[in-house]
Amino acid sequence: MSLLLNPQNYESPQKDSQSKEIMEKTIAFFEEKGLRSIKEDDQASRWYTDFLKLIKKEQIFSTLLTPAGYGAPDSRFDLSRVCEFNEISAFYSLSYQYAYQVSILGLGPIWMGDNEKAKHLTAEKLREGAIFAFGLSEKAHGADLYSNEMSLSSTSEGNYRANGGKYYIGNANEAALVSTFAKYSDSKDYVFFIVDSQHRNYKLIKKISTSGVRAAYVGDYELIDYPITQNEILSSGPLAWDSALSSINIGKFQLGFASIGICTHAYYEALNHASNRELYGNKVTDFPHIQKIFTESYARLIAMKLYALRSLDYFRSATDNDRRYLLFNPIQKMKVTTQGMKIIEMLLDAIAAKGFEQDTYFETAIRDIGMIPRLEGTTHVNIALVIKFINNYFFNPQEYPIIPKRDDLADDSYLFRQKAGKLASVRFPDYRLAYEGIQVPNVTVFQEQIELFRSFLEQASPNQEQLRNIDYMLALGEMFTLIVYAQLILENSKIHTISSALLDEIFSFIVRDFAQFALTQISNYNNSAQQEDFLKAMMKKPNLNSAATQALWETEVKPLAGTYQHA
Repeated sequence: MSLLLNPQNYESPQKDSQSKEIMEKTIAFFEEKGLRSIKEDDQASRWYTDFLKLIKKEQIFSTLLTPAGYGAPDSRFDLSRVCEFNEISAFYSLSYQYAYQVSILGLGPIWMGDNEKAKHLTAEKLREGAIFAFGLSEKAHGADLYSNEMSLSSTSEGNYRANGGKYYIGNANEAALVSTFAKYSDSKDYVFFIVDSQHRNYKLIKKISTSGVRAAYVGDYELIDYPITQNEILSSGPLAWDSALSSINIGKFQLGFASIGICTHAYYEALNHASNRELYGNKVTDFPHIQKIFTESYARLIAMKLYALRSLDYFRSATDNDRRYLLFNPIQKMKVTTQGMKIIEMLLDAIAAKGFEQDTYFETAIRDIGMIPRLEGTTHVNIALVIKFINNYFFNPQEYPIIPKRDDLADDSYLFRQKAGKLASVRFPDYRLAYEGIQVPNVTVFQEQIELFRSFLEQASPNQEQLRNIDYMLALGEMFTLIVYAQLILENSKIHTISSALLDEIFSFIVRDFAQFALTQISNYNNSAQQEDFLKAMMKKPNLNSAATQALWETEVKPLAGTYQHA
């Protein structure tokens, strides 16, 4: 079965009928709505009342986002189906995924807090079809938690008044509950509390107009002497701080699946267009450079999906003793989503002006795809996080049981009690294990690059000046990120069986990308002679097999033409 979502023959991987029905009914809703109507809503920046009616009628958010113990007897927060809905909703428009994404963020501090009354209230709101919001970022300093200016002041009655503004907040117009991050004005301790977007002390200042997600509502709001009691306080002190970071950790993970959904839809549309267009007496897809674009972008898209699904296995299996997800999640956020940008750029070169026509899905994809890496922490923030794991990844291995494919029906409760901090203590098994039993030419070439990178770290590691140069270290982090990206792709290629030709094509671009990063390190920064020798050695050429690439085009890529078209 293809890893690519195709609504016209889609079989949900979920194992229970309720989950399957949610995915099928969501697909049916969007297919019946049609591309023209979705585009009209987008161009008019029209709020998606019809989508929210579906959410309420089919109890979609209630089913997917209520942990065990707070909803129906079989309720669970099952990350596998949470992520599947992200991919499906983004396949039609990032606006729909965004309503879901920011609801997940807003729910995080509630489920992580110690206010049981608020949790039961939230479950009730979910049953009523409500959406939620995450009041974290502020206009003056974005998501810098340290500089947060929203304040909670004590009143003479023993309650509180909230004052301050939040900026760039999704669902700010209609959220039943907005989880809001602040500080107590006296102690300066952190606090999370909930407010109602319809309350008279909640001032919705404006919708922030954005080039993408036009139908969504990205808002600017202010609390003016908003009354808060203990019933609205979710958490205080370290728990509030940890809730902010852990909610973002869950939220940013979803963005990889959103990118996959967008790229999959755009891919079908681009391939259909190119396959039905003639230039100079030939089909556009008969030109070798066009075939190369579609074959490589297909390989990059499958790689995104393989990585995302495997990182999902690790996230669902996390415990205090196995926190490898803290490396894999930021890579999901920055690498999968930037690969999405790369794919849209490549496909645009294949279909050219067609991609800018206002009645295409592709035009929406161009606007939306670049937003994703910049949400919930920018790419460079996530690379900076990744760098902290380099030493243990290469030089301090620890044995772990093999993580299986996690598609079981389980409540992923650890997500709401994640152990924060101490990233340097996270250990990994020997990275070479993923390569065992695989004999594919470009996998072998990449292994050589990895060992050169390891030797670089061992024998020519960055000096103190380079370590202090965040720009230098971020560029180095790109190389490390690609090594981890490749590892999970390889692990999942053994679970979701893919052809050796496709795996070779995936590692062909990985080898090239790694060589490009090595060149960047040489051409943009001062390196010692020994460092430069290692970096030059990393600039390897992939094994080029034109016959295998052509066969991949003929057997896996070309047959996708015409298999999906959104009416």
